[in-house]
Amino acid sequence: MTNTATLAPASLLRQYLVLTKPRVTQLAVFCAVIGMFLAAPGLPDPGTVVAGTLGIWMLAAAAFAINCLIESQIDARMLRTARRGTARGTITPPQVLAMSGLLGGIGMLVLYYWVNPLTMWLTLATFIGYAVIYTVILKPLTPQNIVIGGLSGAMPPALGWAAIANAVPAEAWLLVLIIFIWTPPHFWALALYRQHDYQRAGLPMLPVTHGKTFTTLHVLLYSYILMASSLLPFIIRMSGPLYLATALLLGARFIQYAHQLHRHYSDELSRKLFRFSIIYLAVLFGALLVDHWVRLI
Repeated sequence: MTNTATLAPASLLRQYLVLTKPRVTQLAVFCAVIGMFLAAPGLPDPGTVVAGTLGIWMLAAAAFAINCLIESQIDARMLRTARRGTARGTITPPQVLAMSGLLGGIGMLVLYYWVNPLTMWLTLATFIGYAVIYTVILKPLTPQNIVIGGLSGAMPPALGWAAIANAVPAEAWLLVLIIFIWTPPHFWALALYRQHDYQRAGLPMLPVTHGKTFTTLHVLLYSYILMASSLLPFIIRMSGPLYLATALLLGARFIQYAHQLHRHYSDELSRKLFRFSIIYLAVLFGALLVDHWVRLI
């Protein structure tokens, strides 16, 4: 086990950064920022956008750090996560708690005083939902963990909307619904090609408990539901033709990948679907924003 004191400052800083799961955090914050811009009839207040983005990022990073702490023994048994500082013992539990407490505490203060209390409470509830309810209760107990616990990961658009509007209308919850439905096929694609990792860790992920054929069928079914839910912003006139065309093209590609995966499974196809699912969400929400601005002009 490597001692913290023997690590160079830059290396230690990188290990702390890894605990915040920066790629996942970036996607979550991106969706929150989209929610901010969609909540305003024109351009939102820049100060509120900056403060909201910072506060949401800090609480998300704190939640991911707590997740790494709770799952440190599980991470040590998985190739994908074995190099995390919490898994290797180079970052101790008190250090993780201190970092998470500092990030979360500052994030709450920023949201409460520079955004609004509603956003702070919603973001705190999301923190508890992910770091406690999902990580501690759901993930080790049920193969439907990612479905039931997906709501916390789907909340960023609602948080961003609340930051600007101080309210969470139906349009914001519709965006939450899209991410909620996107989450299972996205995560199961990862779990499929990492099945042995999850088996070794003793986690009841769907490919481990029910096999690949059953999981790929669920990925396929969810891809159709995702296509249908992605059309709802156009149906309720929240978006226009530009978004509709993007949603149809992205959804068709998602379904195509899911069909290929179910008919001719391979780890490479599973990786492709996982990578595409990230692009899918980023482009879909980006199209929502561009469509919003085009319709304002």
